[in-house]
Amino acid sequence: MIGLEAVYIIAGLFFVAVSILSIGDRSNKRSSGNALFWALLAASFLFGSHLSDFQNGLLVLAIVLLGGLGALDKSHPQTTTPEQRRESAARRGNALFIPALIIPAVAVFGTLVIKGISINDVPLIEAKNVTLVSLTFGALLALIVAMLWLRPPALAPLNEGRRLVDTIGWAALLPQMLASLGAVFALAHVGEAVGLIATRHMPLEDAFVVVAVYCIGMALFTAIMGNAFAAFPVMTAAIGLPLLIHKFGGDPAIVGAVGMLSGFCGTLTTPMAANFNMVPAALLELPDRDGVIKIQIPTAIPLLVCNIVLMYVLLFVM
Repeated sequence: MIGLEAVYIIAGLFFVAVSILSIGDRSNKRSSGNALFWALLAASFLFGSHLSDFQNGLLVLAIVLLGGLGALDKSHPQTTTPEQRRESAARRGNALFIPALIIPAVAVFGTLVIKGISINDVPLIEAKNVTLVSLTFGALLALIVAMLWLRPPALAPLNEGRRLVDTIGWAALLPQMLASLGAVFALAHVGEAVGLIATRHMPLEDAFVVVAVYCIGMALFTAIMGNAFAAFPVMTAAIGLPLLIHKFGGDPAIVGAVGMLSGFCGTLTTPMAANFNMVPAALLELPDRDGVIKIQIPTAIPLLVCNIVLMYVLLFVM
């Protein structure tokens, strides 16, 4: 049965290649830092399932230390020239999108069709991870098609992948780190602790105050955790469920929907939401890596105020 371990191995082998190619790279003044950083990440993917929690924790701390100390820098590997890419694009036109479209096509096919295939009553792909596994094999198939069709230099995919992850840098790991942080918060019962603090120190007899605390809390926790989905169980356990729903009789659907919108206001304001705020700035090589956030803050604040008013009106006025 093919499961997440296969995905981890493929990802680990890619980062092994990135690490090896980074060694002695003269285009990068901090090539040794890049090589070590991606080697540690490769070790996490390849051996993490076989290491203890303590050993995995040491790996994570080492990765965070390298990223925090600024040990990484951008690389500029040579693949194809800009002229070659322009000529290829002019000659092939929109057909160049075919490899990219293969990836979602295989993911959908695997989810809908391969999911039900079994060999000797054993599922071919682990059911709960069928989409992720299919997505991975879709990427591999797209790579094979592109290599056979476009015939770039043999190391071009690895060098382009290295250029991309080096450009993004440590921010490429934030989604994994934040997912882990959400799990830690849940196990530590942070929601209950926040609820206890709120009920002791805030005037929560007024429904509007409770709505404001919940919405602002969703935005703040999202800014801390980088993900409204991770903030939602914390604030809902602390404020939404015991107060807005049970005490004041609010509609759970409205609390959940507008609460998530409030969390997304926090997404606009934080570098922790790397996929939205840091990665685009890195890929576009903007001079200010926080430029996206600075532009979004004037939208986030009035939008949060609107969400507070909207939730109160929908729950207690209409």
